[in-house]
Amino acid sequence: MKLNCVVVDDSSIQRMIIAKLVNNHTNLNLIGDFSNAIEAKSCMTVHTVDLIFLDIEMPVISGFDFLDGLKTKPQIIFITSKAEYAMKAFDYDATDYLQKPISIERFNASVRRAIDHYLLKRENKEDEGEHIFIKSNLKKLKIFTSKIKWIEAFGDYVKVVTEDDSNLVLSTMKSFENDLSKEKFIRVHKSYIVNIDKIDRFNSKFAEIGVTKIPLSRNKKEDLVKALAYS
Repeated sequence: MKLNCVVVDDSSIQRMIIAKLVNNHTNLNLIGDFSNAIEAKSCMTVHTVDLIFLDIEMPVISGFDFLDGLKTKPQIIFITSKAEYAMKAFDYDATDYLQKPISIERFNASVRRAIDHYLLKRENKEDEGEHIFIKSNLKKLKIFTSKIKWIEAFGDYVKVVTEDDSNLVLSTMKSFENDLSKEKFIRVHKSYIVNIDKIDRFNSKFAEIGVTKIPLSRNKKEDLVKALAYS
């Protein structure tokens, strides 16, 4: 796991120092380093940035002014030579505040804080989604239903196919029918349950999800048409 970073500092020496620290850290990916806020903002319209190492005192546009102009703010680690900005920095919900000169130990501790914050935020975001638990290979897996593409009967097992992978579960199709939302999932064949949000096209014989053709039972086409109309 790597956080995408940019460094914004009008001092070329400081930019070089911080960029080197970023490049040497296994959990950071340097997108670019910039001498002013205008160049940094232009970069952020093209690239996803998770973390900004930001100098406060810069000509024309200060670090604070730069943040005021952002609609979506990544995590911020402020960098400055003056301790007097610390209180204002945390008014901007800064992840950390580094005072120059920066030691490797202090830099790494600051990055650790950013990583912890990133992981916690991602975990909280994931927990908001509707999910089920399945048991596969003696492990309990949390599956977000929005990622399920289809469920397929597979002998004594059921195969759960998601956007990320597929897993075999010792279960029944009926059990999955009962666990999944009736508004989003429909059984289109004795061997298939599909997520209607994932269907790209269908005809009288098949529903297509990507390059996969899923057979439609003759009496299920009308149910599918109705489900798609209300989705």
